[in-house]
Amino acid sequence: MILKTVRGKTPTYGNACFFAETAVIIGDVMLGDECSVWYHAVIRGDVHHIRIGNRVNIQDGAVIHATFERSPTTIGNRVSIGHNALVHGCTIHDNVLIGMGAIVMDDCIIESNSIIAAGAVVTQGTHVPSGTIYGGVPAKKLKDTPSALIEGEIERIADNYVKYADWFTPK
Repeated sequence: MILKTVRGKTPTYGNACFFAETAVIIGDVMLGDECSVWYHAVIRGDVHHIRIGNRVNIQDGAVIHATFERSPTTIGNRVSIGHNALVHGCTIHDNVLIGMGAIVMDDCIIESNSIIAAGAVVTQGTHVPSGTIYGGVPAKKLKDTPSALIEGEIERIADNYVKYADWFTPK
């Protein structure tokens, strides 16, 4: 893992985190407990702060960034950021799944128990209400999130990534 200080800010993280050897975490970044940052993922807190809660997984190739002095990035607890997703200058509440290859742009708010479908582009300033699924380009509401998907996808993936990270942690 590359952990780099930029502009006098060094990333910090909580207990039981896993960082793949090729993960890059830079600058004003704070991660909570039981987070995982996977291969070739980048969290770049060089231009604004990035705050990440507990049990968040940032999967392979994902990029988390912000906009200089305007839009920080805040990610709640039990959030999964899918492979090759881009999360930029936005707020993601607890219990959210950002699908593979999705893009969430500046000043978006993604409320709890929501899913952003794989490949979706959530354009600047979009507000995704709690308990909804958004998809498409540009992303629009597809439907409400059924409780089976909240438990079967959002919670399951967050829990599984804590387990997966443990496989990579020396005993």
